[in-house]
Amino acid sequence: MTTRFQTSPDNAPFTVRLYRGAVIVVMAGLLGACGNTTYDGVEDTVETSQGRFEPDVNDPNRQTIFGAGGISNLWDEERADSGGGLGVNAFLWRASLDTFSFLPPISADPLGGVIIYDWYASPETPNERFKVTVYILDTRLRADGVQVQVNRQLRGADGAWHEAAVDPATPASLVDAVLTRARQMRIAQLGQ
Repeated sequence: MTTRFQTSPDNAPFTVRLYRGAVIVVMAGLLGACGNTTYDGVEDTVETSQGRFEPDVNDPNRQTIFGAGGISNLWDEERADSGGGLGVNAFLWRASLDTFSFLPPISADPLGGVIIYDWYASPETPNERFKVTVYILDTRLRADGVQVQVNRQLRGADGAWHEAAVDPATPASLVDAVLTRARQMRIAQLGQ
């Protein structure tokens, strides 16, 4: 005869009660960490009419994960020259997308400034393929605000792709192409 082991809050084994207690403590700690204190311990608050302290969401210097001013600045067109609300410079971002528009994109992170393109083999050279990753490093339109990484592979006699060296001048020339396109976009916007 087998008996079925049933637990209830009153007769739960010690390990189950210990596990439940640990979960409650962890959850309480996580909820306690959700306060309005910033990472340096200084509260970003104002006095309200009720006497309570609440975050000052109208402070333009308020730091959030979306940068100073919060999520509302993502769509602020006046900030286009400094990033357009993106985490990076809008001209460098759009110029990167334009310059490599012939490549199939895998992912694009406008807040982090990373665009990853998939492998591309030109019809003229089907045994050679390239993969490009663009890093936009600044919110300003600067020459050192963009970096391009290029990977190259060649198809071997066995039909498999093998890593190959990339000409050191290739990433620099691609950066120059992105910067040229970004300058053209900036000039076009100023001319409007």
